[in-house]
Amino acid sequence: MILLSRRLLLAVAAAAALTARAADDGTVLLRYRFTAGESLPIRVAHRALTETTMNGVTQSVETMTDSTRTWKVVGVDEKGSATLEHSVDDVTMTSRTSDRGNVRWASGSGEEPPPGYELVPHSLGVPLVRMIVAPDGRVLERQELRPCPPAATGDLAVVPLPEDAVAVGAEWTIPQEVVVEVPNGPRKAVRTRLRYRLESVKDGIATIAVDTTVLTPVDDPRLEARLLERIWDGSVSFDLARGRVVGRRTSIDRRVVGFGGPQSSVRYKASLEERPADR
Repeated sequence: MILLSRRLLLAVAAAAALTARAADDGTVLLRYRFTAGESLPIRVAHRALTETTMNGVTQSVETMTDSTRTWKVVGVDEKGSATLEHSVDDVTMTSRTSDRGNVRWASGSGEEPPPGYELVPHSLGVPLVRMIVAPDGRVLERQELRPCPPAATGDLAVVPLPEDAVAVGAEWTIPQEVVVEVPNGPRKAVRTRLRYRLESVKDGIATIAVDTTVLTPVDDPRLEARLLERIWDGSVSFDLARGRVVGRRTSIDRRVVGFGGPQSSVRYKASLEERPADR
């Protein structure tokens, strides 16, 4: 145990020294630094509007979800890789539809959840996901412990970081592949790319812009409509001294025409804001 702690201290000291050297030439080394036993509570606000038009009739569904979720640092090894567990502590959900009006439910209200959310109370306050994350944000291992409620999406704690020290203006990309399908219809693997750009470094906070590009041609409006939620832009705030993300904002506003015939369209507009609960 003493040997492990000594190695960990040496690794932290080496990372700090490398960061200091990098700062001399105008670059910064972005690295996560977690401490075993700490908890990172995060406030999440998600807003979404879906407008669907069929044969000249438009229906809308608006949802608002506010939640607190926590990343607990179970352990940190000698290389600085952290084992994290994710849980959702509380959630307030509001939905508004053009034909049914408003529905609101808060986990602390003592009321029964509305249809479709019956399993949410059973997923609160318990570990949902366990992952091992390297100092550069690579997810070395991920395990789903139980089904996640709608409020549990997003991974603020593990935004990928560049391999080396970078200067303002530097970019790095992360390839992804998602499978989209239409019920009783076509199914297709689609390659996408997340592009990150270091926009600025001020008062110890690095601001990182991110956007999504679809690389695989998608010529079927039905599949394109299913992709809408995956194509987002935003920004991330990273605290250099603390070694963690301290905020994220993302947004989407896209429309697809012809997914259900020549007179059909769907618009998806959404925003997501995440910040530490102590801010």
